[in-house]
Amino acid sequence: MKYRILSLALITALLACDKNNNVSLFSIENDKELGQQVSQQIEQDAQYQIMDRTQYPQAYAYLDSMTQAILASDEVAYRSEFAWEVHLVKDDQTLNAFATPGGYIYVYTGLIRYLDSAAALAGVMAHEIAHADLRHSSRTLQRQYGVSMLLSLLVGENPSTLENIVAQLAGNLSGLSFSRAFETEADEKSVEYLAGTDWGCQGAKLFFEKLEAAGQGSDLPQFLSTHPSPDNRIENIEDKVAQEGCDTTLQPSTRYQQFQAALP
Repeated sequence: MKYRILSLALITALLACDKNNNVSLFSIENDKELGQQVSQQIEQDAQYQIMDRTQYPQAYAYLDSMTQAILASDEVAYRSEFAWEVHLVKDDQTLNAFATPGGYIYVYTGLIRYLDSAAALAGVMAHEIAHADLRHSSRTLQRQYGVSMLLSLLVGENPSTLENIVAQLAGNLSGLSFSRAFETEADEKSVEYLAGTDWGCQGAKLFFEKLEAAGQGSDLPQFLSTHPSPDNRIENIEDKVAQEGCDTTLQPSTRYQQFQAALP
């Protein structure tokens, strides 16, 4: 009985709830450390052309300002704990953005050029921030690799596994194959995050509307094949907007066009 009580106490301690009431064996500090490891791996990998901040200060200033405005929401649980470092990836052929555990965010120039408005980009940014803040990446990786494997990465072991994780995270907008529930949760959180910003709260909807329009008469992008379709996600976001009663007014995108022009 004594050992049983101790075992139950240990399990209870391990299954600690985080600020979002998500049960995870991977701690917040582990999230931060893994994100740093992944970020360093990306920096060292030549296939990810990370744009230098000193060479493109105008573009980074715009993106940093957008990120900070989203993080100002009271709904972002780990806005003080996570890094929330934004990096631009020079790749005009790829529609992509992703966030690592611990809040390292990567946005591809192809996505920025593809989108028509700051509101749409803010929707994607809020969606990716939600994935990190809700710890979707680390929770999904925990199920896939196990806690012991992930912890081994933090001490420099299993570099090939780290490379696989980077490839999964950077693969596309759903490279880690988040569950439908996680994607829906991130979509809905994006509405909450954007409710107090100047872009209106339905930016993610604008992104999916553009994807849906582009997919008419042809196949939709492959990364949507195993996730809720754009029309379902648009409907879910509209329901969330109605529930929140938040502003959906679109502001002029002159600054966004200047931001696009500041890209190489």
